[in-house]
Amino acid sequence: MSSISAARLGLYIFRCGSQAATPVLLCSRQTHNASVSNYKGTLHQCPSSRLSAGTQQKLQWSKSVRDHSLELKMAESCRHFRRFITDPVLINSILKCLAPWGSNGMAPIIMECNPGPGILTRALMDAGHKVFALESNSDFLPSLETLQRTANGQLNVVHCDFFKIDPWSEGLVQPPSMYSSTLMTNLNISEVSWASDVPLKVFLMLGHKRERILLWRQIYSLYERLSVYRFGRIELNVFMTENQYWKLISRPGDFVNYQALSVLFQAACDIELLHKEPMSTFLTPSKFRSSAMTKSGGSPDDLCLVRITPRRNLFSENFTAADGSTFVHMTKQFLARRKSKLIDKLNNLAPGNGKDLIQSLALPMDIATGCVYPEEYKLLFEIISRLEEFNRSFVLDEICEDVAVTSN
Repeated sequence: MSSISAARLGLYIFRCGSQAATPVLLCSRQTHNASVSNYKGTLHQCPSSRLSAGTQQKLQWSKSVRDHSLELKMAESCRHFRRFITDPVLINSILKCLAPWGSNGMAPIIMECNPGPGILTRALMDAGHKVFALESNSDFLPSLETLQRTANGQLNVVHCDFFKIDPWSEGLVQPPSMYSSTLMTNLNISEVSWASDVPLKVFLMLGHKRERILLWRQIYSLYERLSVYRFGRIELNVFMTENQYWKLISRPGDFVNYQALSVLFQAACDIELLHKEPMSTFLTPSKFRSSAMTKSGGSPDDLCLVRITPRRNLFSENFTAADGSTFVHMTKQFLARRKSKLIDKLNNLAPGNGKDLIQSLALPMDIATGCVYPEEYKLLFEIISRLEEFNRSFVLDEICEDVAVTSN
């Protein structure tokens, strides 16, 4: 219990002292009107003293976007809503954001989800990255596989949807669905300890209509160390709407935006804003373009490139992967009504212990659930889960709901 006592003291100092801001590494630019068909230039990576000798020189990506007219035509006519990255300035910004700042100087392995035309894929390889391209749409596979054959082992193309890895539904699993064990084995990725460095970076874009559902799928897998997280601290580099980003980093007291998803991600991960980009920069299929480019007011919205890195100290002797699912369910229940009293929720889970639990963290007795910090929720769970009076039956009430949500 000494580690819990130390955490209590740290949280007391944290709550009473000045609050550190959410880490931000922001590279923003003004609205850019992409001109794909007219681009003939090259891309140059910002120099870094930590890059290897081969990539310290100016990165020149001389492939004209015009050379990929067939792939771009397929993107234009795509039947499902997607955003494609074709703008050269945006590609250069992404390369900078994915660069291994502060690491050993080696270009990290990138798992690129739904690369589509493969324009960013080529730039990543030119920058020295080994790329695993997971493409869900079979229409794009031939051109990606052609690129793979000339990549000298630098590119692996898999017909797979990252968000359909380890499906909950039973039956035969066929591409683009796939089990993570099969995927990682085929890509020759081995399990590493949670304390090890990030084994690979996943680059993906969340669909605006289902981004919350997709983030919830990651939360369940992360806290239970299932799916890709069984192989280590997988880092997500995600394009999401600015509205979702602000909800993800919202702080206690913001009863509109501070939600269970905010608490769970902040308690488990470092969250960094890397880049903001207008939606107008991305290529969208022509049938979706008018609705995807603007809000109801008609002004362009921004997408945020956000780095989400699981912390090394997420798990401990007081909080294991076996506790993860229960903690997620508890947090959902507590944050469902953010103005409700914390003491009432605690007494429901551990009858008669609410007052002592609140006093143990030096919290106000009348504090609302929406005013408790993520670190405090995690410590409360570590304490309450070891009480004999802890009632875990609340987990069963949400299982059917969660299966329905995460199976979509």
